[in-house]
Amino acid sequence: MPNVKIYVDEAVYKSHTAALTDALLPLRDIVSEHLEASHSACQLALISIVGLSDQPAVNVEISIMPRPNRTKETLESMGAELQRLLGEITKQSVAFRCAQLDPSTYVTLK
Repeated sequence: MPNVKIYVDEAVYKSHTAALTDALLPLRDIVSEHLEASHSACQLALISIVGLSDQPAVNVEISIMPRPNRTKETLESMGAELQRLLGEITKQSVAFRCAQLDPSTYVTLK
């Protein structure tokens, strides 16, 4: 159930909307491969935001359920690939954050 939110500064989003939208499939492939999750389990969203000028223009935040194969190294490798692809598209700084959720307190309704 990887939930990926990609926050993009409004000006960057406006000038790169088509390329960012086209990148959703390869971004999902990166997440799916590193986390060994099916495509149908991955939720990705592009979100245009207004932020401060001294913050990264692109911020990737991902929430996942913990699994033994989701090591720090695996998550860092995934983050680096996501940063690389989004940086190539936007020519901007890309931040990456990953949180592993507590399965005992996590609730989902679909």
